[in-house]
Amino acid sequence: MKNNKIKLGISGALGRMGKILIKEIIKKEEIILNTVIVNKKNMFIKRDIGEILNIGNIGVKINDCLEKEINNLDVLIDFSTSKNTIKNLNICEKYKKNIVIGTTGFNTIEKNKIKSISNNIGIVLSSNFSTGINILLKMIETSSHAISNDTDIEIIESHHKNKIDCPSGTALTIGETIVKNMKWNQESYSIYRKKGLIGKREKQKIGFSVIRAGDIVGEHTVIFANTGERIEISHKASNRVPFAQGAIKSAIWLHKKNTGLFTMQDVLNI
Repeated sequence: MKNNKIKLGISGALGRMGKILIKEIIKKEEIILNTVIVNKKNMFIKRDIGEILNIGNIGVKINDCLEKEINNLDVLIDFSTSKNTIKNLNICEKYKKNIVIGTTGFNTIEKNKIKSISNNIGIVLSSNFSTGINILLKMIETSSHAISNDTDIEIIESHHKNKIDCPSGTALTIGETIVKNMKWNQESYSIYRKKGLIGKREKQKIGFSVIRAGDIVGEHTVIFANTGERIEISHKASNRVPFAQGAIKSAIWLHKKNTGLFTMQDVLNI
């Protein structure tokens, strides 16, 4: 029965991830797409989202106001902007709706806001919803317990030319995971190199290198380098379907939670 299905809403429905989420949701038996939200200036408001995505009429109209639609969903999946996500988060808290957040680029104040609101609703916050990346994070967690404190660590990440945050949220999560396990200074562990004489490489630092080009979906490589040997751990995504599937899996998992701040690793139980 339709009424027994978990009702999902998508914020950022016509963005790169939003479009794929919609196409993946309609394939699932246990969930239903009930609400899609876009920017107020969008030209497709009140049109059927299926027609816009060339998948046929699916009976879901495009809206520009989450609060008007909030009672038509059980869980919101948000891949938008940090400012918009915080606005939606406040609405979800007000109406006691859980939220899956795939937005990146939050500042410290926004991160604290998310943590605070998780005392009142369930939140899954992840910089990357792919199973592969979360396995990579677990591998890095294990590796960083074993390597020497003198190891040079570099993170290289590549994304499409339109990505606005830098480094990527996933790269920062990788760095934070390493620093936590290495017990390095969490306030000043990053190296962002600039042109010129940069001097000898500092110890207990992580170097970040960023590529923004073409339509690269997402690639991350971590290098642990010592004299005479190095370890490289990489993940490459050829499309966004794994991210969408992970976000949907998170929404289904989160539906049963009342409160708390969770990650994709909690969802995967790794």
